This record gives sequence, C-alpha cells and structure tokens, in this order.
Amino acid sequence: MEWVLADALLSQSRDPRVLLGALCRGEASAERVETLRFLLQRLEDEEARGGGAGALPEAVREVAAGYLVPLLRGLGGRPAGGTDPGPPGRQRQRVLRAAGAALRSCARLAGGPQLAAALAEEALRDLLASGPAEAAVEVLAAVGPCLRPREDGPLLERVARTALALALGGDEAGPAGDAAALAAGRLLPALGRGGGAALRAVWGGLVAPGAPAGPGRVGPRLLVLSALAEKLLPEPGAERAPAAREAGPDARRCGRFWRTVQAGLAPAEDALTRKRARYLLQRAVEVSAELGADCACAPLEGPGPSLFWWSEKKKDELLKFWENYILIMETLEGNQIHVIKPVLPKLNSLFEYAVSEENGCWLFHPSWHLCIYKRMFESENKILTKEGVTHFLELYETRVLPFSPEFSEFIIGPLMEALSESSLYSRSPGQLMGSGSPLGLKLQKFLVTYISLLPEEIKSSFLLKFIQKMTSRHWCAIPILFLSKALANIPRCKALGVEGLLALRDVLQCTIVTHQTLLRGAAQCCLLQAAMNLVDVEKVSLSDVSAFLMSMRQEESLGRGTSLWTELCDWLRVNETCFRRSSACSSIGLHKTSSLNAYVKNLVQEYVTSPAWEGGKNCRMPDWFEAKLVAMMVLLAIDVEGMKSQYSEKRRTQNVLRIFLDPLLDALVKCGTNAYMPLLKTDRCLQLLLKLLHTCLLRGSGTQDDEVFTLLQNFVMSTTESISEFILRRLTMNELSSVSDLDRCHLYLMVLTELIDLHLKVGWKRGNPIWRVISPLKNASIRHLQEMDRGQEPTLGGQIQRIVSMAALAMVCQAIDQKPELQQNSLDVGPMERFLSSLQLNQTLQKPHAEEGSSFFEESSSSQGWGKIVAQYIHDQWVCVSFLLKKYHTLIPASEGEILEPILPAVQMPIRTLQSALEALTILPSDQVLPVFRCMKILVPKLLTSSESLCMESFDMAWKITASLSDTQLIFWSNLKAFVEFVFDPKVLTIAAKIKGQAYFKIKEIMYRIIEMSAIKTGVFNILISYCCKSWIVSASNVSLSSAKNYSELVLEACIFGTVFRRDQRLIQDVQTFIENLGRECAANVVIENTKREDHYVRICAIKFLCLLDGSNISHKLFMEDLAIKLLDKDELVSKSRTRYYVNSQQHRVKNRIWQTLLVLFPRFDQNFLNRIIDKIFQAGFINNQASIKYFIEWIIILILHKFPQFLPKFWDCFSYGEENLKTSICTFLSVVSHLDIITENIPEKKLILKQALIIVLHWCFNHNFSIRLYALVALKKIWSMCKTLHIEELDALTSVIESSLNQVEITHGAGNAKKNWQRIQEHFFFATFHPLKDYCLETIFYILPRLSGLVEDEWIAIGKFTRFTDIPVEAGFQWYLSPTQLCELKPGDWSQQDIGSNSGEADNQSEWADVQKKIIPWKNNVPDLDLELVFQDRAAKLGKSISRLIVVASLIDKPTNLGGLCRTCEVFGASALVVGNLQCIRDKQFQHLSVSAEQWLPLVEVRPPQLIDYLQQKKAEGYTIVGVEQTVRSLDLTQYCFPEKSLLLLGNEREGIPANLIQQLDVCVEIPQQGIIRSLNVHVSGALLVWEYTRQRLLEQGHAPSGRLGPV
Repeated sequence: MEWVLADALLSQSRDPRVLLGALCRGEASAERVETLRFLLQRLEDEEARGGGAGALPEAVREVAAGYLVPLLRGLGGRPAGGTDPGPPGRQRQRVLRAAGAALRSCARLAGGPQLAAALAEEALRDLLASGPAEAAVEVLAAVGPCLRPREDGPLLERVARTALALALGGDEAGPAGDAAALAAGRLLPALGRGGGAALRAVWGGLVAPGAPAGPGRVGPRLLVLSALAEKLLPEPGAERAPAAREAGPDARRCGRFWRTVQAGLAPAEDALTRKRARYLLQRAVEVSAELGADCACAPLEGPGPSLFWWSEKKKDELLKFWENYILIMETLEGNQIHVIKPVLPKLNSLFEYAVSEENGCWLFHPSWHLCIYKRMFESENKILTKEGVTHFLELYETRVLPFSPEFSEFIIGPLMEALSESSLYSRSPGQLMGSGSPLGLKLQKFLVTYISLLPEEIKSSFLLKFIQKMTSRHWCAIPILFLSKALANIPRCKALGVEGLLALRDVLQCTIVTHQTLLRGAAQCCLLQAAMNLVDVEKVSLSDVSAFLMSMRQEESLGRGTSLWTELCDWLRVNETCFRRSSACSSIGLHKTSSLNAYVKNLVQEYVTSPAWEGGKNCRMPDWFEAKLVAMMVLLAIDVEGMKSQYSEKRRTQNVLRIFLDPLLDALVKCGTNAYMPLLKTDRCLQLLLKLLHTCLLRGSGTQDDEVFTLLQNFVMSTTESISEFILRRLTMNELSSVSDLDRCHLYLMVLTELIDLHLKVGWKRGNPIWRVISPLKNASIRHLQEMDRGQEPTLGGQIQRIVSMAALAMVCQAIDQKPELQQNSLDVGPMERFLSSLQLNQTLQKPHAEEGSSFFEESSSSQGWGKIVAQYIHDQWVCVSFLLKKYHTLIPASEGEILEPILPAVQMPIRTLQSALEALTILPSDQVLPVFRCMKILVPKLLTSSESLCMESFDMAWKITASLSDTQLIFWSNLKAFVEFVFDPKVLTIAAKIKGQAYFKIKEIMYRIIEMSAIKTGVFNILISYCCKSWIVSASNVSLSSAKNYSELVLEACIFGTVFRRDQRLIQDVQTFIENLGRECAANVVIENTKREDHYVRICAIKFLCLLDGSNISHKLFMEDLAIKLLDKDELVSKSRTRYYVNSQQHRVKNRIWQTLLVLFPRFDQNFLNRIIDKIFQAGFINNQASIKYFIEWIIILILHKFPQFLPKFWDCFSYGEENLKTSICTFLSVVSHLDIITENIPEKKLILKQALIIVLHWCFNHNFSIRLYALVALKKIWSMCKTLHIEELDALTSVIESSLNQVEITHGAGNAKKNWQRIQEHFFFATFHPLKDYCLETIFYILPRLSGLVEDEWIAIGKFTRFTDIPVEAGFQWYLSPTQLCELKPGDWSQQDIGSNSGEADNQSEWADVQKKIIPWKNNVPDLDLELVFQDRAAKLGKSISRLIVVASLIDKPTNLGGLCRTCEVFGASALVVGNLQCIRDKQFQHLSVSAEQWLPLVEVRPPQLIDYLQQKKAEGYTIVGVEQTVRSLDLTQYCFPEKSLLLLGNEREGIPANLIQQLDVCVEIPQQGIIRSLNVHVSGALLVWEYTRQRLLEQGHAPSGRLGPV
C-alpha cells in the first residue's frame, strides 16, 4: 500500500524536491512523517536501480538538517511516553520511529558518508552534553549503520562506548530509562551488526574488570547481550565463514559473560531478565552443538572446571545436561509446586552428569546447580522455597559430591538466608504435634554429613563463617533454635578457637532477643553443647570458657543438677589439663591439684581482694556480673571434683570447697567486727554469697540429697552472726547516706532474707543470731522514721536513712508474714503495729537540697532517679500496711462509724485506707502496685456492702493498670494474678451476687474483658479460671458454690474456650511441644517452670473442676444443671448463627467442646433434670452437624437411654418427623439404634422394644438416599441378630425376607461403591470398636474421638495434660481417665474415608451413577442396574438436545465461581456430565450467578477428591480416555491432539493443579499453546477451551462446521 501511494505522489511531480518540500511544511503529524518516510524509501529504491535524480542528495540533506533533526530534538524534549500514556504519547512514539527511519534513508541518499558522520557527531555531542537523550539515540540508531567501519572507526567506537554507558545506567523509569532501553534494543544492535571497532568497544565495556556488577545492573547488561547475541554468539552455520567469525568476540570463552548469565538466571527479580539469561544460555548451547568445535571458558579464579565448555566427543551428554537444565529453569518460572515436583528428579540427574565417575571431580561448574536452588529459594511461593531447601539438604543422603568453595559460600549465603524463614519448619501433613520439624531434622543430618566431608584445613574456617552468619542478622526463635540444634549434633572436632567461642557468644546474645522463653532456653542449651563439641580446648583458656558461660541465662538453660550441667562438668573434667594457660592465671596454693581448681581458687582470691581503685565511702556498688561468674565456676569446679572422688572420699569435696571459699568466709567472719574493711570488699563478698546460694538452689538442682548445698549451708551458717551484725550496723547507724547506698540497702536486705530462710530450714531457734538482729533492726527503723517526722529541713543523708528504715521495716513485715515461726503468738498491738497503723500513707519525700561536697547531683546514670526512690518508699509503706491488715483483718469494721477512738487507724478506718490505696495506684509505677492490690483484697470484702461505689472505683483503677501492660513484661503476670485474687475473691463474689448491685455487673464485665484479652495474650484466662475453681473447691461449702452459680458463665466460657491460632502461632506452639517432649534431655525443660499458659489448660481446669463436683450435694447439683442448660442454649445459638459451618471452623470447635462438657456432666444428671433437657438433646440431633459432634450427640443419647429406658418412647417419636427434617439427621438416630444391645442391657423384657425398632428401621431401608439405606441396614443387622438370639416368634414371618436382603447386601456383585461402602461402614470404629459404656472416659472424650473424627490437632487434649495439671487436685478414687478398649489403638486412616461420607448425607464414594441410583430394597432382590449413559441419553432426548460422550471432572476445583462457569460451559456444549467434589456447591450464590440455571439441565455427579483414583480407573474400564490439562515434559499441543469420542477431561486445582498421584492415572496430557510470559490460564478458561475443541472436532466428524452462535445471556 505504501509503495502505491509513493508511486502516486511521484507521478504527480517528477521533481522530488517539490514533493519533499511539501511534506516538510505544516504540522508534524504522524501521518505526514510516515508519508515522508516511505517516500524517501521509495526514492532510495529507485536510486539503487540507477534511476535517481541528480538534485536529490542536496534535497535530502536539507530535509535531514532542516526538518528531521529539529523535529527529533523537539520531540525528545517533551515528556516520554512512559509519563504520557494516552493517545498523544502513542502518536509521539510513531513520529519518533518514522522520523528515525526517514533520517536513515536521508543518510543513504546524501551521496556520501559526510552527512551520516556529521549527524552522528552532532547527536553524540548532544548525548554527552545531557541533551535530549531519546532524540540523540534515535539519530545515532538511524545513521550508525551508514558509518564506514574503517574510516569512521574512532567515531563508531566513541558512539558504542557512550551507548553502552547509557544502556547500563538506565535502570530507572522515565526518559532516561526509555533512552537506555532504546540504546540497548536498537542502537547497540545496529552498531554491532557492523562488527569491527564498534562491536569490540561494546564487548570490551561489557566484560571490563572494573565494570559495575550490582544486582540492579544485571538486567541492562543482559538486555545488551541478548540484543547482540547474533554477533557474540554466531548463528549456527557460521563455520562456513570462519574469517568473519574470528573477527568478532566469542562470548562462550569469557567467564564474565557466564557470570552475568548466572546472575540473571536466579536472583533477577523480573521474569524478562531471567528469560534473556535463559535465551543466551540456550543459544550458546545451540551454537556450540552446530559449530562442532571444542571450546572452553577460562576459569576466573582457582582450580576447578570452566564455567562453560564444549567437546564434540561428549556432545550427547552435554546436550542432555543442558536440555534438562534449561527445562528445569523454565519450569521454575511457573512457580507452581505441582508442576515443578515432577521435574525435580531431573535435578538429581544433573548432579549425576556433573560429577566424573572416574576421579570424582566436577565436570560442570557447581555454580550452575546452585543457580537452580537460588531461583527456588527466592521464589515468592514459600512451598517452592521449602521444596528447594529440602532438596538441597537431601543432596548428601544418596551421593558424595566433591568439595567446592562455591558450595560452602552458597551454604553460608543463600541457604542460611532461606533458612531464616520460620514457616519452613512446619510439620508435614499427617505428623503428630510435637514430633519435630522434618526440615530441622534434615538440616541436622546435612550439616553433620557436610562437615565430615570437608577437608580438615577448611573445616574450621567454614564453621566460623557459619556461626558468624548466625550473628549477622536478627533471627526468629524457631530458625535459630534448629540451626543451634544442628550445630550441637556435629561430632566432636577441634575446629573453633577463641574467635569461634566469641562468635558463639554473639549468637547467644541473638537468642536472648526472642520472647519465647522455652525456645530461647533450648537454643542456649544447644549452643553450649555445640561449644563443647567444636571448641579446641588447647586454643582457649578457662577464662574464655567462663566468659562464654556467663553469656547464658542460668535461669533458662544452665541450671545446676540438669543433664547439661553434668555434661559440662564432665567436659571440664576430661579437658581440665588441656586448656591454654592464661597469663593472668597463677596457681596459688593448690600446686598439686588440677588447673581447674587452681584457676577457681585464684579466681575467688582475686575477687575477694579489694581492687586498688577502691573509691572510699561513697563508691558505687559493684556490678553483679563478676559475682555470678565466680559463683558458677566454684560450683562447677566442686561438682567436677565430686565426679573424680569416690563415695568414700566425701571429705575431699569438703576440703576443696573449703579451700575455694576460705578467702570469702574469712572476709565475711571479719566484716562484723572490722570497721575498717573496705566497703567494696564487703559488697563483693555479700554478692558472691547470694549468688552461691541462688545458683545452688536453681530449679532442677535437687537440693535434698545435695552434699555441696549442705556443705555450703554449713559454711554460711558459721558466718551468720558476723554478717547480721554488719548489716544491722549499716542499716541503723546512719552509714547509708547517698543515693548509690540504696543499692547496698537492697543487697543487705536480700542477704538477711536468705539467712532467715537458711535458719528456718535447719530449725528456728530463739537464740540464733538472726533472731537477735530482727528486734533491734525493727526498733531502730521505727526510731529513725519518727525522728524524721519532726519537721526538720530534709538533708540527703536524712532522707536516705528514712528510705532505708522503711525498706527494713517492709522486709521484717514480709519475713514475719511468710514465716510463721517469726510471728508472735498473741494479737497484742505492739509499738511497730501502732506506728505502722499511723503512717502518713503516700507521703511524697521532699527532694533534698545539695549539701556541700555532696555528689548527689553528679552520681552516674546507674543510680536511681528521685521519682523511683519515692515510689519504692511508698511501695514499702504498703507492704507494711498489707502485713498489718492481714494480721488484724478480724478487727476491720464494715463501716467507720462503729469505732470512735481507733487504736489502729489503718485497720479500723478502712474507707480512708482504701481511698489512700486508690491514690497510691495513681502515683506508683506498674511494677510497684502489688502490695496495694493485696491491701484492696482484704479491704474490699469488708466495704462492698456499705461503700459499693468506692469498691467499683478500685476495680476500675486496678483493671486499667493491669490491662495497660504487655504480656511480655515480667510484671504483667504477677500483677494479673494479684488483680484476679483481689476482684474474684470468693468473699467478693459472694457479697456481690447477694446484693446484685453495680459491683456484680462490673465483675462480670471485667470477667468478659479478661476472656477477650486472652485471645491476644495467651494464658490470661488460665489465671482467672484456675483461681476461681481452686477457691470454690477449697472452700467446699454450699454457700460458696451456690454463689458460684451466679458466675457459671465463667465456667461455661472456660469449657468452650480456645482460639483459632494463626499459622505462625501454631508453629511456635508446635515447636514448644517438641521441646517439652524432649523431657529432661533438654535442660530448659527442667530449669524453666512450665507456666501452663496454653489454651488447653483453661478447659482442663474447668473439666477437672466439674469432675470434683458431687451430684448428691444440692448446691453442686444446681450448679451443674444450670451449666448444662446454658451449654445447650449456647449450642442452639451457635447453630442458628450459621446454618452451614465447615470442619475445624470456630463454630465447629465450639459445638464440639459443648458436647464434650455435656458428656462429662452426664453421670450427675437425674431423671427429673433430663425430663427438662431431653427435647433439646434430641433436637440437636436433627441439625446437620460435623462428624465429631454427631458422634458425641449419638453417644449421650445412648447413655441416656441406657440409664433411663423410660425415654425410649420419646426417642421413637424422633423417627416420625417429616422426611424433609430427617433428610440429613436420620443417620444420627439410626446410629443410636445400632447400639440397641447397650441401650436394652438392663431391660428384662426386650421383645416389644425390638419389634418397635425393627418396624422403624425397615421403613428407612426403603429410603432413596444411599447413606440412609446404609445406616438403616447396619441397624437392621444389629436388631435382627438380637431377635435371633431371643427367638422372637412373632417375627418369624419376616425371617426369609430380612435374611435374604442382608445376604444380598453381603454378596453385592462387582467392585462398585455399594459393596465397598457396606464393608466400610461395618468396619467403622463407631459400630465395630466403640463401646459407649466401657469407653466412657476423659481420654475418649478429649483425645481419641477428636482424633478419629478428623478434628485438627489443636482440639486433641492428651490425657497427660490432665494429669500434669495439678492446680485442681483429683480424688484418689477417680478412675475414669483412660480407655480400656482397643479404640485408642485405631488410626484415623482406618476409617476417615468413611466418616466423610457418613457425615455428608450422601454416598461416600459416588464414582458411578449406577451405585448412586441402585436402591437396596429388602422386599425385592432383583433390581436391574441402571446404566449411566442410558440415563444421560434418555434425559437429553427428553430435553430435545444432543449429548456428547465427554465427561468433565472438576472435583479438584475449590472456587464456586469457576465451578459455576464450567457448569454453564458444559451445558452449552452438550457435555454428558460434570463431576464435582461436593454437590452442596450448587447452593452457593456465586455458583448460581455464573451457572445461570445450567445445573438444572446438566447431569452433576459427586466424586470427592480422595475417591478420584477409583473413579478414573472405573472410567478407564468403561473405555474412556483420561485427558489431563497440565504442562508436562510430554504434554501434547491442543491444536495437534485428536480427542477420542469417549473422553474424560480432568481439570486441576486452581493453585496446585493436578496432584502427582493423579497424573499417573492420565492417558494423555494436553497443554494450550501460549505466546505470553504468564504461564497459566484460569482453570475455567482452560476447561472451556478444551471442551470447545472436543465439540469442534465432533462437529467436523459429523460433516458440518459449527454454526451455532454463542452470546452473553
């Protein structure tokens, strides 16, 4: 068309200048410039044939210089198309392209190279001067091919370098990016096609050593390389022109080229870059195969194979390797695991090709394999990432790979980055909770194997880098745990020195960041084990080891007495003479002993010796770190000594401990009498004393038979008198006068408390030194406090002494309160009680003025601020008041008007005290409010009746403080517990329920707030329910439990409590369970107290509480009956809230918990109460319940009828409801009848009951529903066996009919579902194994039945948790924990398939319509089978439509929209049937919206996914060809495939496609040809395309083309 127009223009005027001039005038529209372009091209064609005009060169130069170049510059200065996406932007692109092409023609018509060179120079100047880049590039792309390779070589070289710099630097959006893409896509290929200097310049720039190679540069670099591929990788057949090929570079021989390709294969973020990298690789392979010459790329660094090589001798192996490699990389682009999994075996074959069988060396560079793993690791699909990590970790299980530095770098780099994702460590389907992470186990095996294969000279550096990588980022708790566990499992080797030990210490610091205490402790245990296994003891000193041990939290991992402590002692014992000697260590005193003893003795000696920088009176108290270190090393050394000593040598242990502690004990004995002992020395000694006692008493240390603890206790007792005198002097003689002395005060009081504990353990005596200290300390403290109240100007020393005295009084009160031995027998009011009762509460201490020479305002930041000091003072006041109120609680009046002259104002004026407590809550920080809560606990029950509003204000204020805390704060749990004990005190609950005022409703409001909070703070509800249940049980009075009835909602909520956790929360719980299952093997389990904050313990607490209630006690009975009614109401409410709920949904779980609780309560129900609730229980059976709920309802009905047969008439009435009501629920009642032998066990006369049951069951054997018939037949078989046993003559007439019918069921012909389902339902656990009476126990209710009925593991409560939960004690006679039958031995797999079917109300396996339509009627034995296709064809004929033989199987599809669209498509094109996974989908509104009633005219068949294999095999037997829609290696192009008439089309799942086990059932795989980058279509669209192709082929076979029109409805 363009040539015709050009000829028409030329025919009008033979002078081209006129035509060109006319076109260059006017607006530069796209049409005008394009006309100019094809006119110039026509003139160029004429000149090539020798017909050009003489004036043409001058004319085209004018067009180029005067019109086209200014036009391009003008366009280049406007916004780029990327920012102007509308029609003007597209027009501009057209003008640019047309102008560039016209300029190229001008350069060729100009009569010489001068114009092209001049234009190129000018454009290059514009480009270098940051002018309009796009226009300059367009000009250079147009005239570049016209430049001469030799004469214009320097110019070409400069243009090439500039273009390359532009292309590689343009990774941003906007005009610069457009210009870069233009330079890479058009200019560089145009220059490169000319070869010579330009190509060499471009190639040199791409592979230059200093070229930038960051991640953002890979894309532009690959863009340039792929654009120049024809020159860098010559076309196959180039061997015929060897000279031309040799002139250009060969990219295959360049290592930097291959590194760029590898960088683009995996890490590149965009698919286009990866596609270019694959293109370059594939082209290089094709070129190499075609050229046939050997070729090798020189290795970049070190020994090893080339990145790329070719040998004609190994052409077939090389082609196979690269073919598989490219196939894998292309498949990974699909990002779908079901597509990728079948290809992964080819990855194994790549390793087989890559390693030489002769010498075990790499043939292919291992970096190629690692590119595949990188691609998988960086996939956005986490399932694919996990598959890639798992595959890599399994590499060494079946093969031994040669060592490669790339592998080590890959493990420390990309692999560890991938392992940082917590979700990878989830359990595999079918694994039990707490069984451990499969990936974690594979990681252990991999690391052990890999380390064992490493050369010795490499092992140390690799492990060091591995551990340092663990410190390079913040890891989540789960990855750091499994990495640490993998390190701990490495066999012992001397690999790490001081640097490695420091790296492990840094990892310990990483673990402490996490909030999960148990995971944190377990990781620390593993890291210590790793250190013992990997450290070369000859390279580290004992001081290095002790510093490392101090990085651990002893209260979380390294507890004395644990297996880890024993393992550490044994390690020290074995290696104690091998440690590198420290220059600071000298063996003083113990010359003949081991170096460990010498080190520890020297450590204690140096610790106790006062340092030279002693600061005098006002020096700060030393840090606790050194005391912890010395205490731990002393106990480790003495335990090591105990390992070496025999039982007869206990005396030696005592002597060694005495030698260790001599400097300490000597200093402590002298501190009471030596007034000149340096203060810092006494501080350090007391700190060490405390730490020795605390470390010995850590949880799990077993102090009862601990010789070391006994010795230590005796040593400390010998110093008690001196220590107590020293502390008394320091606390009472005004020696504490600075802010830093408050830390000393705290230390002294802690020591005093420990000494009191020690003396109480050995037996308290009135004359002991501690007893002699308490009274003077108490009196002196009171005296100091009284002196300070005389209105004197406050000084720093005075205020400090006041604070110290109050703290001392608080300690004394706490000691007397907690230790009855210190309590005086009488309730006489002494001086201390009078003083404390008259305290001015919440008094704010005035901040003192700075004294001359005082360093108060210059003290370090470690000292407390004055506000914190005052808060501690007020806190101590309330500790004393709490003691006072507790001691004299009987004197607290209900109102203040009763006492005119109170002796104890704080006790006898409770309203004023409670008001002061409220004031204190507004002053004190959250970590200081506990004593105030304790005071409120005593006061509120006394005042609730008379001062309800004040008590409610106390509730509100306390809740506000508690709720504001985070559950990760240490004070949260203690505050919450104190709050619950205060608000939910039994006395408070009883009084509030009695008066039914505002406080009653406020308590219930707080109760529901706590339950709501527990959804985000796991363990909150546990505190509440545990306290309430314990308090109700302990009181055990009718009054207490009758008041509890007013709060039965609390027990109700506890019985149904449990949140649905997010995946990450479930993973953390799973890993914690795994650690707990390790038992004492993991020291963290011993050291860390199990707080029992799991949600399960809420229900366990409530259930154990209910188990303790006595049905003969009237208050207990009323409580249980009220709870049962509320449970049934809750069940009805949940059923009404959602008519349809899914398995394991929150609704399902709540209903399940309701019926579990009702089963627990059932033994306490009497007949009168059951009369009230029996209708509700039967009504629950009519609801379409999930399987687990159905079993519980059936079970409780069986138990009721067994215990109270008088309810049988009501039960028979359930069968007489309308059939519509019984469509899905009748199976429940038929299941009950199948246990009629249990129900009638205690009934002497069974004949009437059996006759009634037989009449009812026979009726339901007629039902059209397949499942109902099955259940009826099971019941019929049971009843008939009972009738035969009892020889009931009245039923003899039915014998032949019933027995022939039952025999017919047993001998059903064929392998169809009728026979299978009959066999399965008889083997079902509920009919074959379950015994309603013998299996009645907690284990069956809470563990076995939920497990067998398909409930998620979150709902399985192992019986061990009931026994471990000791907060609620169970009576010794409580025997119904465990199931005595074989039910617990069954596995879910034995019956799960049947359970699904029995729950749905339809046949379990409907693989063929003949089975569904076949009715088992007892009265007729010969019913002909109905053929599926005859049914379909008969129906089609009646509808007046044609029918095909195509069956479309969509059972794997989940979304209703896709199913609705497929239904419509199948009906339109006349498919014979659509198979779906659940026929309930047709009720979905989204399905109906898409199907537009097609389901009414198309046969639908239900085949559930687990039944698909049987269904497909059945169809194969009927002659169907199974066609799958899937992309596989051997899949056929849809346009090339001819469908058989009897075709079955299997469609995959939206996300995962067709599972691997079903792909094996396919006869053929068909794929739809695609042209784009996205690799998959919507499943409905794919199905529609194949259905239409089948229909089109059938129509062509019938001799006419498709003529029907399809349109939207």
